[in-house]
Amino acid sequence: MKSIREIIDCYFPNKGMMRSYYITHVERVTEKALAVCDRNPHLGADRDLVAAAAMLHDIGICRVFAPEIGCYGDAPYVRHGILGAEIVRQEGWDAIAPFCENHIGVGITEADVVNYRLALPRRDMFPQTVEQKIVAFADKFFSKSQSHLTTPKSIEKIHLSLLRYGAEKIDIFNQWCELFGN
Repeated sequence: MKSIREIIDCYFPNKGMMRSYYITHVERVTEKALAVCDRNPHLGADRDLVAAAAMLHDIGICRVFAPEIGCYGDAPYVRHGILGAEIVRQEGWDAIAPFCENHIGVGITEADVVNYRLALPRRDMFPQTVEQKIVAFADKFFSKSQSHLTTPKSIEKIHLSLLRYGAEKIDIFNQWCELFGN
C-alpha cells in the first residue's frame, strides 16, 4: 500500500498549479483538524486517522475541471468527493473513502442532490463519525481560492457560503463550532 505522500505524488506528479493548491490546502486543513483534536481530547478522535484523511480528503480534484486551480479533468467540481473515494479505495485506503465523500459543505443529503440537481449519486453523504466531522469542519475554513488558501475564512464567510444551501447547513456548522471550539 502506498504512503500518503506516494499517493499525492502519483495523482499530482508535477510541480504545477494544481499540486501547489492541493498541497497548501490539505496541509492547512490538516493543521486545523489536528488542532481540533488537541483541544478536544475528550472526544477520543483517532488523531492518525484525522491526519491521513485531512491530507487525502480532496484527492479527487485531480479529475475535475477547475482551471482556476490548475485542474483540467472532465468531471464537475462537485464530484471531487466521489472521485476521491474511488481513488483512495483503489490505493487500499478504504477507511479514508467516507471522508472524501462526506466532507463537502457540512454534508449533502439525498434531497440536496435532487433539489440542486447535483451530479452525484442520490444518497446521503454527510459526516458520521467525530473524525469525519473534524475534517469537514476544518475544511470549511480553507478554500482553494487564492484569498483563503492560507488565511482562514471568518465564521461569517463560512455562513454565507453555506446559506445558499439552507439555514439548516449553518445550524450544523454552528453545532460543530460549539463541539470543537474555534
